[in-house]
Amino acid sequence: MNIAKLALEDGTVFTGRSCGADGERTGEVVFNTAMTGYQEVLTDPSYCGQIVAMTYPLIGNTGVNREDGESARPWVEGFVVREMSRRRSNFRSSEDLPAWLVRHGIPAIEGIDTRALTRRLRDRGAMMGILSTRDLDDAGLVARAQAAPKLGDRDCVSEVTSKETHAFLEGKAAPFTPALAGSDPRRFRVAALDSGIKTAILRYLDRIGCDVTVFPADATAGRILAIKPDGVFLSNGPGDPAVLDHHVACIRALADQHVPVFGICLGHQLVALALGARTYKMKFGHHGGNHPVRDLTTGKIEITTQNHGYAVDPESLPGTGLSVTHRNLYDGTIEGLKHESLPVFSVQYHPEGGPGPHDSLYLFQRFHDLLCARDRGR
Repeated sequence: MNIAKLALEDGTVFTGRSCGADGERTGEVVFNTAMTGYQEVLTDPSYCGQIVAMTYPLIGNTGVNREDGESARPWVEGFVVREMSRRRSNFRSSEDLPAWLVRHGIPAIEGIDTRALTRRLRDRGAMMGILSTRDLDDAGLVARAQAAPKLGDRDCVSEVTSKETHAFLEGKAAPFTPALAGSDPRRFRVAALDSGIKTAILRYLDRIGCDVTVFPADATAGRILAIKPDGVFLSNGPGDPAVLDHHVACIRALADQHVPVFGICLGHQLVALALGARTYKMKFGHHGGNHPVRDLTTGKIEITTQNHGYAVDPESLPGTGLSVTHRNLYDGTIEGLKHESLPVFSVQYHPEGGPGPHDSLYLFQRFHDLLCARDRGR
């Protein structure tokens, strides 16, 4: 048995067994409350810079497959579970999870009290930590966790973004994803600003009739507008939105052109910043596939997939032209915005969330409706 340790900056050390790659990684430790979808979690670029602990006790029983990844590789710094399954049982599985983690160089730990870890993060907030199978000295690990740069000081977006502009050409959805009803047969040209975009988002944009060109995070508004897009999509991504000055300036310029804009997660936060609002760091964030959100326009409650550590400050909204469309029923935080006069809207959560829930897929249709309205108004 190979020993592994997880040390937090508050001095807490958990000792368990290695169930991933040999090595040592530092990151912000967060917990995820999803019961399924660990492959999507591991490959979500928004988790760059973080060590993810799953609250569900048994992980890995369906293995890993070739269809469900949100990107070509895992982005987490490390992985924490109560029990890792070596036996995989799913007809789509191509590899067991521990072997996949080893192949990608991701250290993981099992056999620790993940309930105690979750309570500590809930009570004290997300903390920097270090996961190691090499240095097993408690005091030394804690000292290095305390000295580690905070996630907000790291430019994670530049690590996960596309290197070049490219067209999304896959043209198909993953198996078992629901259809989007009522789509107009017209096709629209959409520019997607990639701050860590998930493959599922691109698939759903394609399914509603969008020919998507993906731009790296450093793209200028002029470069995006040069393709004469019918609309712009702002992707999810990791880190603190307040440090992304280039994005803010780019989005403000795009909004000034009255181009329809749809933002998700980090894209939602950047819409708020571009139009004059502020964001703040949450205590422990929202990560999981079971968060209830109320649509304030219809009263409907959606169960949503979430992954964010920052939120929009409601006190900063007056004078921005932005109004709140959705709120989180756990803590009342802002989950959706729309502009009063510009064709701009955004949500903090993930309507494309895999493997679900799929309550919020209507938001892709709402974006399509904006594109159709602009087309009719020309």
